[in-house]
Amino acid sequence: MQTSTSWRSFRMAAWLGWLIESNWTDPFLFAVYSIVKPLSGAAILVIMYGIISGGNFNTPLFPYIYLGNAFYIYVGAVMTGVSWAVVDDREHYKTLKYMYIAPIYIPVYLLGRGVARFITGSIAVFITIVAGVLFLKVPLHFAEINWGLFLVTLILGVVMLALLGLLLAGITLTVARHEGFIGEATAGALYIFSGAVFPLDVLPAWIRPVGYFMPTTYWLELLRRSLVGNVAQAFPTLANFSNMQILGILLALSIFFGVISIWVFRYCDGIARDRGLIDHTTNY
Repeated sequence: MQTSTSWRSFRMAAWLGWLIESNWTDPFLFAVYSIVKPLSGAAILVIMYGIISGGNFNTPLFPYIYLGNAFYIYVGAVMTGVSWAVVDDREHYKTLKYMYIAPIYIPVYLLGRGVARFITGSIAVFITIVAGVLFLKVPLHFAEINWGLFLVTLILGVVMLALLGLLLAGITLTVARHEGFIGEATAGALYIFSGAVFPLDVLPAWIRPVGYFMPTTYWLELLRRSLVGNVAQAFPTLANFSNMQILGILLALSIFFGVISIWVFRYCDGIARDRGLIDHTTNY
C-alpha cells in the first residue's frame, strides 16, 4: 500500500512538474527557449575563456572547463528544481496546503516535481556538449568514452542532487520571507567550491577543505574523466586519486548528505506544521 502511494505521488508530481515547465508558452517557443538558453550560457563561458586565454582553445584546460560548466546545469536544474517546488506551490499556485492533506507523501511528491527539471536540464546538457563538439572542437570521441563509469556517476550524482534539493526544500518550508533565493544561492556557492570552472587549488588554503567536502566536486571530476580521460589531468586537484577512489568518496559523501537531507527535511517539515507555515505566503 505504501509503495503504491509513493509511486502514485511520484508519478503525479512528475507529470504536474512537466506541465508547469512546458506549458507556459506554445511548443515552438518552448523548443526555441530550450535551445537558446544553454547555448547562451555556453557562449558566455567561451567568451570569458577566450578573453582570459587570449583565444587559445587548444589546451586541455578548455574541454575540462567546458564540460564542467555543462554538467553543472544539473545542479541548478535538479537540486534547485526540487526545492523550488515549495515556492511554486506555496507562493504562486497556493496549493501546497492541499498537497499536505492529500493522500500523498510530501518528500516523494517534491522529488517527483524535480523530474521535469531533470528532463529540461538533460536537454540543456546535451545541447551544450553537442555544440562544444561541433563548433568548439571539444575532443569527445564516443569510442573512447567509459560508458559504464559515466552512467553510474551520472545516476549517482542526480540522486545526490535530488536529495540535496530535498534538504533545501525543508529549509524553504521554514522560511516565510525571501525563500526564493535559497536554492539559487546554494547552487552559486557550489559552483565556486566544486571546481566547475577552476581548480580548487586557486582558492585560499583555509577555505579549500569546503570544496573537498562537497560531493559535487568528485561528481564533476568523474564525469569529465569518463568522457575525456587523460584531459582531466589538466586540473591538479584530484590528479592523485584513481577513478575508483573518487567513486568511493562520491558514494560515501552522497550517502552522508542523503541521510542528513532526509533528517533535515523531516525536522523542518515538523517545524513548518507546528508554526503554520505550510500556507504562509509573502503577498508580494
